[in-house]
Amino acid sequence: MENTPLQKANRCYKGGLWGAVVAAICCFTPVLVIGLGSIGLATVTPYLDWVLFPLLGICLILAGYGWWLGKKRQGQP
Repeated sequence: MENTPLQKANRCYKGGLWGAVVAAICCFTPVLVIGLGSIGLATVTPYLDWVLFPLLGICLILAGYGWWLGKKRQGQP
């Protein structure tokens, strides 16, 4: 079972969106801070912004690329 280019573009788009949602939840809610504090890793919480904001940007770029690639592939036979 081989993936078509349109299926690959959709997978890229969906993966980017899910990654962006997860990164946004971790950035804007205390879920990750509470989770890290409960397992004894609260000392790394000041550094989360150094990882989560670039991850959010990368995932949004990936979703945009997948969307653009899907639109481009839909026009081709």
